Amino acid sequence: MSSLSRRNLLRAGASVIAILSPFSAAVGQTNSLSDIGTKVVPLPTVTVYTAREILTLDPEKPVVNAVAVVDGRILLTGSLEDVLASLGGQRHQIDDSFSDKVIVPGFIAQHDHPLLAALTMSSEILSIEDWALPFGTVPAVQDKQDFTDRLTQAVAARTDPTEPVVTWGYHPAFYGALTRDDLDAISATQPILVWARSCHEMILNSAALEIGGVTQELVDGFSQTEKMQSSFAEGRFWEQGLFAVLPNIAPLAASPERLQAGLELTRDYMHAKGVTFGNEPGGILSKPVQDGINAVFSSPDMPFRWSFMPDAKTLVQTYPDDVQVIAETENLSSWYGGMTSLAPKQAKLFADGAIYSLLMQVRDPFLDGHDGEWMMDKSDFDRAFRIYWDAGYQIHVHVNGDAGLDRVLDALETNLRRNPRYDHRTVLVHFAVSAEDQVKRIVDLGAIVSANPYYVTALADQYSVVGLGPDRADSMVRIGDVSRAGISWSLHSDMPMAPGDPLFLMWSAVNRVTASGRVAGPEQRVSAEDALRGVTIEAAYSLRLEDEIGSIETGKRANFTILDSNPLNVDPMTIKDVKVWGTVMEGRVQPVDVSEKKASLMPPTSTEASRTFAEASFGHALKVVHSHL
Repeated sequence: MSSLSRRNLLRAGASVIAILSPFSAAVGQTNSLSDIGTKVVPLPTVTVYTAREILTLDPEKPVVNAVAVVDGRILLTGSLEDVLASLGGQRHQIDDSFSDKVIVPGFIAQHDHPLLAALTMSSEILSIEDWALPFGTVPAVQDKQDFTDRLTQAVAARTDPTEPVVTWGYHPAFYGALTRDDLDAISATQPILVWARSCHEMILNSAALEIGGVTQELVDGFSQTEKMQSSFAEGRFWEQGLFAVLPNIAPLAASPERLQAGLELTRDYMHAKGVTFGNEPGGILSKPVQDGINAVFSSPDMPFRWSFMPDAKTLVQTYPDDVQVIAETENLSSWYGGMTSLAPKQAKLFADGAIYSLLMQVRDPFLDGHDGEWMMDKSDFDRAFRIYWDAGYQIHVHVNGDAGLDRVLDALETNLRRNPRYDHRTVLVHFAVSAEDQVKRIVDLGAIVSANPYYVTALADQYSVVGLGPDRADSMVRIGDVSRAGISWSLHSDMPMAPGDPLFLMWSAVNRVTASGRVAGPEQRVSAEDALRGVTIEAAYSLRLEDEIGSIETGKRANFTILDSNPLNVDPMTIKDVKVWGTVMEGRVQPVDVSEKKASLMPPTSTEASRTFAEASFGHALKVVHSHL
């Protein structure tokens, strides 16, 4: 055995002992059976995949052309000659299907929302950006007139005059205010519901208000805050006003059939983008809701695994006893199975409001002087942080503004001094608006960053004029500074807040090119290799899975994304155009075949779980996902 193979075998560790043990007994033998006690079992066959290039992200062997896989785990990597020499007489087969392709570690969707993606992607998408979906590309809306024309066409296409028309993606900061009168001009009889791009606002026409039983008297009965964030005259409801009206309009917004179709579409979309593992941060705290998601995502034919992180915000607000909070958190593991699981010892908290609704908390005022919002009262936030910190949890915090970041870092510092912890990996999620002085503080406190680089691509131009001004807009998502400071950072899409496409996220982070074609904050650009790490090994690190996935190394799961070209060698402006052939997930080869496997938006046969979800819990689900963004 070569020194190369010895080193690889020694590095395998406990996680792969079960894989390697049969081979140790079989070295020098050509038989394919091994006695284990009184039972004779066949030795597993090793599959050796070859490729034009295999980018491992293993610093010892960054580029190889062969990887040996057995029982869903990586056995060896290296040149084909070295791998075959190491295998000796062990039973193996060579798969050269990828001989003209490039293999990279399987892409990780570090922070995405499959439920919310299902609901938005199965609506009439009329948004600020193109959406390339399995059934085709939906082009971006150009202006308010374009939106009106396309929504008019969607309404005219309905054969049932009572069928609600739900559209998602309208952004008032791009196209101007939208009111009930605008929608009534399209149709006063067909129910129309416009779900804004932020998912924090809806506008309804008169027909939708009437069918939903939304009246001025109903609005007058709301709390003071809910009334302040509602306008019956305009048919417009936002933030707490949207919460209040959801029980009335939820049945109009979706059906069990649309739910299942949306989840299948989300599944196929993410597979087509090369995803091999994903995470829902702040899993929905409703068993019927989770059952509806599991009907699709727990299925054994799912092309990737998905974990769900507990919603610590709701748990803390529900249970006054600290011990019960942790007990109920751990009890959630029984909700998952098959291809879904609970993210162990991790929890999600929320600081300030959403960037798409310009409600993050900022140190300096917004251009129009409006205030941001807090997603949790400070007392609840501090209590939740303390409870999960003391229980040894890794805490992920949704934070968008620099004032919001101050609150998070203050809580982290307080708890570090009170109860020091090593390698806590507190994750700052989204990281939209930050200040230079905060980067050093992140280093000092040992936090890490999960950034959404798409904010720059989609919003920097418009937010330079509306909301933030040019300096803050262009410096959004300052991962260049974070990288130079040596802070671990990963990339996420927050699907559907950005397309759940890891190559597109890489492109956004590397180029920082806005919708107008200019470069915003060039000093915050990062290298292509670092961006690739951001959707693989660093994403795994942020989920405490770096020993399992994220790179192509001995003992890890055999999760690969198969590309037509090397994203590190192409023109940086073409990274997003690199084609995904498919994936290998724990040794299962899964080509992307849009012609045979794509979700239809025609109503499929609904499963009982998805029907239960939609009929019993849809309003609750919308409230929860709305509060998470």
